[in-house]
Amino acid sequence: MNAPSVIETVIETRGLAKAFGTNRVLDGIDLTVARGESLVVIGGSGSGKSVLLRTILGLEQIDAGTVRLNGEPATAPVRARFMHDFGMLFQTAALFDSLPVWRNVAFRLLRTMPPAAARARAIDKLARVGLAADVADRMPSALSGGMRKRVGLARALAADPAVLFFDEPTTGLDPQRAAGINALIRGIVTEAGATTVTITHDMGSVRTIADRVAMLDGGRLRWQGPVAAMDTAPDPVLRAFVEGRPAD
Repeated sequence: MNAPSVIETVIETRGLAKAFGTNRVLDGIDLTVARGESLVVIGGSGSGKSVLLRTILGLEQIDAGTVRLNGEPATAPVRARFMHDFGMLFQTAALFDSLPVWRNVAFRLLRTMPPAAARARAIDKLARVGLAADVADRMPSALSGGMRKRVGLARALAADPAVLFFDEPTTGLDPQRAAGINALIRGIVTEAGATTVTITHDMGSVRTIADRVAMLDGGRLRWQGPVAAMDTAPDPVLRAFVEGRPAD
């Protein structure tokens, strides 16, 4: 008889708390993300979603609680190892305006491979997000907002990282492009076994991308569970969010 498989935890927070002045943005967050899982974090504006990502990455110092990455306390060396195999799509794409598109996409690759190979990889990743090869030599200022977002996604994917964070990946995209990006993210999880954490307000993205959903409300985890359970969960705040109506 085979022994049951052990689920590896990539990210774990316990009692995570963060305040800015009197505004307690995170108030005791207990959360785990398993290897190969796609977690989507939802919640209203100001609910702490982006701050949660920033505290996990060490970009914001926590006030209380713990963060563990790949089973280890998130010390500086542990975070450095984690970031080595990590990619992120920022909500604003955060491109380097002084670099052409291909160098933006290949920014990390250029440290370890010749420019010609890095450029070829960049063009391949641009194709994966629906951008033609001739975009590679344009400057970010020549791109539309939606194109900039897709370049940012290509950059996040460039090194084929094991862990990816997506901050509002479909904002600024038309419905067809958004559906394509959602399918791409889902494929990364299914085919490559990547671990992903996504912040989004787009319920279409949630239903396509998520294995599990966590809802933040008032700095706390209001609800979490499998995406299949989201539509029938009795929580009134979750129901209102999912249905796009004011909470009762």
